Amino acid sequence: MPDEESQHRHILTFNFRQGRNKPRHDEAFARLWPRYGLEWTPEDGRIDTAALFGRTAPLVLEIGSGNGEAAAAMADADRDRDLLAVEVYPQGIADLMDRAEERGLDNLRIYQGDALPLLWRGLAPESLDEVRVYFPDPWPKKRHHKRRIIQAEHVATLAGLLRSGGLFHCATDIADYAEQMLDVLTAEPSLENTEDGFAARPERRPVTKFERRGVKAGRDIFDLVFRKK
Repeated sequence: MPDEESQHRHILTFNFRQGRNKPRHDEAFARLWPRYGLEWTPEDGRIDTAALFGRTAPLVLEIGSGNGEAAAAMADADRDRDLLAVEVYPQGIADLMDRAEERGLDNLRIYQGDALPLLWRGLAPESLDEVRVYFPDPWPKKRHHKRRIIQAEHVATLAGLLRSGGLFHCATDIADYAEQMLDVLTAEPSLENTEDGFAARPERRPVTKFERRGVKAGRDIFDLVFRKK
């Protein structure tokens, strides 16, 4: 884990583009954030996930939940596990909370903010059953590749949070990022690939808006599924 000085000045892995909330977004936040939201700062230390969810169950972390299509559907299909979704954009969070309410989900909570401090200070080692990173910001310009979330130091941190046998599942429609993901995940000594290279899209991962957009643009979709040794 980086030292405190490095944590304070770390490079952001997302490009925060503040959009305008629609009335339905504001209404969803006012009504649903107390139910689904996680209020946390690094000063709070480790999160008591049993208290957060009201039970002790396997925990899944999804970084960058977008508008919540995948998060809500997968939490609905897997109610024996709890899902902590991380997202920075309030519009996406509002959409996810609406989806969660429609499905009557009790196994979903949302943290709004930068994922990295949460990884460093908020989650205990070997506390996660699975990590999901679906269609993260690709930072296409080469000089910005250092901002990509899937790189060696972040993967090492995430691997340390996985229990033995836990899964690390990534997906992207950007070919050069997919190759970087494969190289970085393969180089992490505590992880092993469940396939010989890229994986077929697991049926349990729903097709999302971002994936449909990539397919429409003629891009291939790449899934990677690694396991903690």
